[in-house]
Parts: sequence; C-alpha cells; structure tokens
Amino acid sequence: MVTLIDTVTEVKARPRHPEKARLPDTPVMPKPPWIRVKAPGAHALDRTRAIVRTHRLHTVCEEAACPNIGECWEKRHATVMIMGDVCTRLCAFCNVATGKPTHLDEGEPTRVADAIAALELNHVVVTSVDRDDLADGGANHFARTIAAIRHAAPNTTVEVLTPDFMRKDGALEIVVAARPDVFNHNVETVPSLYRRIRPGADYRHSLALLREAKRLDPSLFTKSGIMVGLGETDEEIANLMDDLRGSDVDFLTIGQYLQPTRKHAAIDRFVTPEAFQSYKRTADDKGFLLVAASPLTRSSYHAAEDFERLKAARLASLGA
Repeated sequence: MVTLIDTVTEVKARPRHPEKARLPDTPVMPKPPWIRVKAPGAHALDRTRAIVRTHRLHTVCEEAACPNIGECWEKRHATVMIMGDVCTRLCAFCNVATGKPTHLDEGEPTRVADAIAALELNHVVVTSVDRDDLADGGANHFARTIAAIRHAAPNTTVEVLTPDFMRKDGALEIVVAARPDVFNHNVETVPSLYRRIRPGADYRHSLALLREAKRLDPSLFTKSGIMVGLGETDEEIANLMDDLRGSDVDFLTIGQYLQPTRKHAAIDRFVTPEAFQSYKRTADDKGFLLVAASPLTRSSYHAAEDFERLKAARLASLGA
C-alpha cells in the first residue's frame, strides 16, 4: 500500500503550540488527489537526516511540516533554519513553535557551512525564525552564516529567506552586504488577511524591505511568495502581484496553504492545478523574471533549479 505524507498533524501529548491550546478547533478539509505526495522509499532520507542531526541543525522542512520533505531530502536538499526553533511571532498559518527563544548559538554558522559542504549542495536556502528579541533581528547571524558557507563551500550559491526586520534599523543592510545570491522575504498573503493570518507583520513594510534590498544591490535577485486558500480573492492576488512588481521583485512563488493542526487557520479552499496555471500566466504577463505556481510550491522547493532559471531569464531580458 502506498504511504502518504499527511501535513495535517494532531497536537501530541506535549503540545507544540501551547499558546494555541485554548483556540477552538478549525475544520480540516479532505485533501484532493493533487495534494497528496508519495513517501520516499526506505533509507532514502538517511544521509540527509544523518548530516542534519550530526551538525545539530534545524530545518524548515521539518519545523514547517513541508509536504515536499521526502522528495527534497531524497535529493540531499534541505532548507536550514538558523537561530533556533522558537519564533517570537504568532502567525496563524505557521507550524514553527512560538515562545521565548534561547540565546544565539555562536557555533551554528560554522556547523551550517560544514553540513552544506558535506551535502555537496550547489545551492542552499537559509531561513530563520523571527527574532524580535534581538537588537538586529538576527541580521549579523545571517551574515556570519553566509560568510561561513562561502568559506566552507565556495561553489555553493546562497539564498536567504529572512524575517521582516521590523524596527531593526540597519539590519537589512547587514544581510545584503554579506552578498547572498538571492534575497527572499515572503509577504505570505494579501493585505486584507494580515490581521488574522500574519499578526505582528506589516504588508507595506514587507514590500519596502524587498524594494530596499534591490536598491542596495541591484545585482541581487529578489524573491517573495504567497499562500492561497486562506480566503483571498483573485483580484487581491492580482493586486498583490502589482505591488511586488512595484517593489522590483524578480521571482514569485505561489502555493497552496495546508493547515498544520486544527488549532491553525482553516483552509478556505483547495485551489486547482488549472487555477495555479492561470495565476502563473497572470504573473508572467506582469513581468516577473520567474514564477513558480502549483499546489505544492514552497519558497525553497526546487530552489537550485529555479536559481539557474533566474539567471537565464535575466540574461534573456538583458539581451532583449
């Protein structure tokens, strides 16, 4: 019998989200056939799992209950999550635990770099929890991680998926000065849903962050992503695309929201593959260099292949 990875997990005996324990349960919609993914074969993930564990790293693949973990880890692709596994934000869609984080692990950048060298990655995505408790939001830790990767794996290109660094003056400049190849910050959803889905964040601030990253380094590829199925309309999605293009974003990812537990925001609808293709056509027409849109698209899904496509698209646009 085919085993399936089900991204909707129940809260265990020791709740992952105690801050959500008193919230009413939300309904869980049965997943359509196009959402289900096959689990990998026995031992297919062993090498990636062993390297991650040996270097004592967190991955967004595990913490966010990504449906693509089997496919990615089988290929030795893992998205590293730095600065711990506890976030200072309380987003209604996210499976990462919320609470008071511990101190920064000063040895983490070196361990991340050593793991990436061991995995022999051509391209790596480094993300983090929100660290509103830090004066720089963790910007220097990002910069140190990028520098360590450059030293240990000089042929690996680096993509960062950062928090919004709200009220952290100078933080973005620190990250951009470290010269990542791709700067990604997800706006996550349309502005009308921010209060319910992304409290503590600000849509206009996120747009400004992306715009400023490109101003600081025009050679930098910028990227952002959204989830659909939270209650947004097609008109709102189109307007969001215009906003991202107005911030000079190169690459847009669009994927289906999947609720991690019954205590998280409910799914409003499952968007069909045909609708995702329609979103892609609309975004292409608006001038993004690259668009990835499918039910299982996530920020770091196929990131290495997409980086090569980004470079080719930029060269083609310059030639045109």
